[in-house]
Amino acid sequence: MLAASCDAGVMTGGFDDDILAAPSRRSAPPVVNAALGLVVEVRADGFCGDVVAATGAGVTLRDRKGRERNFAWREGAFMIDGAVVTLRRPVASGTTPPRRSAAGGVLADGPRRARVASPHRIWVEGRHDAELLEQVWGDELRELAVVVEPLHGADDLAAAVAEFRPGPGRRLGVLLDHLVPGSKESRIAGTVRDPDVLITGHPFVDVWAGIRPRAIDREAWPEVPLGTPWKEGVCDALGESVEGFWARLRGRVTSFADLEPELVGAVERLIDFVAEPEGDSGDETG
Repeated sequence: MLAASCDAGVMTGGFDDDILAAPSRRSAPPVVNAALGLVVEVRADGFCGDVVAATGAGVTLRDRKGRERNFAWREGAFMIDGAVVTLRRPVASGTTPPRRSAAGGVLADGPRRARVASPHRIWVEGRHDAELLEQVWGDELRELAVVVEPLHGADDLAAAVAEFRPGPGRRLGVLLDHLVPGSKESRIAGTVRDPDVLITGHPFVDVWAGIRPRAIDREAWPEVPLGTPWKEGVCDALGESVEGFWARLRGRVTSFADLEPELVGAVERLIDFVAEPEGDSGDETG
């Protein structure tokens, strides 16, 4: 049962970056794993809820009215039973909290060194998807030596996966656009059943729509008429060329906070999957 203070707050989409700008430095608050179901309160505004997700990007809380809000990791930004704490993404027993990139990804301490590409791969549907992942998660992907490759269409995904020959030491993550029940993409995902392949996706018809429109100072993306390709429809409405607008749009994305949480979560799951030690492969596909 959530405390009475859980009535505070409204549902938002992105991660609140500055929920507590200046935590007290008199003593470091205890660090607590953001375990699912843990009830916490946000010091900045009193929003209270239980943890329903914890990714590299931040923690998602849900209050007793079902409203969800996302918060970036910040020292001393939360309270449990009235005591100030620092939440962290749960890590394996015996390890210390990793240093993370701006996207929340794990980075090694010390100077970077050249690395041989990992046998694991992440596939995305097109060049723009690949460029967006590089924009936000590039440092983390390079640290893991994981290569992102564009599929240029997912119609023959099952055949491409078979040719890749996934295995415990050769994992494959696939990011699909418009992965919603009943969509063509969901049917394509259903053709792949392999414990060393993880398919995730977002509900947007195009990865562009996974960028929050406020990145270009808009409240919403333009409506696109049925039957019109989404990119072309958006650019026609804005009076832009596709490639010219994409370069400008991508340039306005500086971190996960500029992306919709559904896209952030889908990418984070893929990175976690290909970064897991051999032998820990899950069985979730499709």
